[in-house]
Amino acid sequence: MITRIEIDGFKTFRCFVMEFSPLTVVAGANASGKSNLFDALNLMSRLATHDLRSAFNEQRGEPLEQFTIFSNSDISEKVSFAVELLVDRKIKDNWGGEAILKYTRLRYELIIKRERSSKGFEDLYVEKESLIPLRHDEDIWVKKHLPKKLTDTWRPKVKTGKRGIPYILTEDKNGKLTIRVPLDGKPGVGKELPAIAITQTVLSGINSVEFPHVFAAKQEIQNWNFLQLNPEELRKPSPRMAADVITQSGANLASCLFRIKTDDETLLKDISRQLNNLLPNFVKVDVEEDLAGNQFVIKVYNEDGRQFSSRILSEGTLRLLTLCVLKYDNYNKGVLCFEEPENGIHPFRLRMMINLLSDLTTDFNDIEDPILPLRQVIINTHSPVLINDIFGIENPNITIWFSQLVSQITKIGNNPNDSKVKFRATKILPVIMPINKLNKNYQFDFVTKKEEELTLNEVINYLSSSDFEGRKKQFFENE
Repeated sequence: MITRIEIDGFKTFRCFVMEFSPLTVVAGANASGKSNLFDALNLMSRLATHDLRSAFNEQRGEPLEQFTIFSNSDISEKVSFAVELLVDRKIKDNWGGEAILKYTRLRYELIIKRERSSKGFEDLYVEKESLIPLRHDEDIWVKKHLPKKLTDTWRPKVKTGKRGIPYILTEDKNGKLTIRVPLDGKPGVGKELPAIAITQTVLSGINSVEFPHVFAAKQEIQNWNFLQLNPEELRKPSPRMAADVITQSGANLASCLFRIKTDDETLLKDISRQLNNLLPNFVKVDVEEDLAGNQFVIKVYNEDGRQFSSRILSEGTLRLLTLCVLKYDNYNKGVLCFEEPENGIHPFRLRMMINLLSDLTTDFNDIEDPILPLRQVIINTHSPVLINDIFGIENPNITIWFSQLVSQITKIGNNPNDSKVKFRATKILPVIMPINKLNKNYQFDFVTKKEEELTLNEVINYLSSSDFEGRKKQFFENE
């Protein structure tokens, strides 16, 4: 679970800070930077498994376009990320190794620098990489979002002293940067690598519980999933040899449903009930083996017993069905990033869809077992209708943030004589309603009072673009 992110030098982000709840909603007009946030998360996730060049080359846009373009002649030389995490306490690697973590609150920092080689090519290398446990007395997010009685359950309080060495650290040795991974609580040197020589992050090279906290951070970051559901993929039956997990485009929906049915058929009934609550005309969901076609086919039954295959279902029905399946899929864990979930959904169904997305997240008030996998949902939207509906849901696990481009004047480089430029940067700020001002969950150390007021006014104007004046007045009458 992501709890906080800091970004600098990536696309439209400059000295950017944001906090996350179990369900985080980012609203704003088109071209305000919402998708850039997902791009940043996607790049970090790929850097946890791929080499630097591959991770940058597979992003939206050219590799150089991942760096902040201040002007036609000024482009940032570094991209830096810092992300604070709540990770699963129990971890398991592909070789059957298991471990229970001592610390579940971790902060991962990464700086990647581009530099022209002697041959004229742009090279990328890791300038800094670190992983440290967060101090209990400084962990504001836990105090905000975890019930006091469960604080030590989800984040065990270690009483044997403070950890002196990070799990990953970057050191300057005789003028050369070295990235070191000490053995976790064991004697020995661990791993030590010259930063200039490596072509991927150290995190991406840890594949076992030999380094449990580093491996846990890697598992968490690589489990950031990005849903971009394609109706054509959702409609297709799944070949028998297909993977049994849903891809980001929605492929393998039928094989995933077949695996759930095989493991526990009662879950299929739960999925049917959930879809019926959203779409009352449909009373049953099933998946059948098509032996002749060597594939699995989804069937949905309406109230008079007629059946419909996934091939003819509407986009909205398929999107809601996918969310229902993800809710009851025990394989689904980690972070789910979902762009514009309102697409294909009737406006009257949006509030029910938001409740379903909330059900896909970990509710610390209801779940007291720290061994259960953590779930988080982050969505972005440009729909004022959706935001109106979210305001009508009283749920402390949901926070709303507003994205916009603002003019910033920044200095290029670190020298006193370096020039300053003006450019448009992304700001994503929390929407703090008047009723929330005294609630500690809506207090942020990186947001000024003036920014709070401006953001609230921007959201009022944003909501005015939809025909919901009466509801807007209701939600902001105490302003």
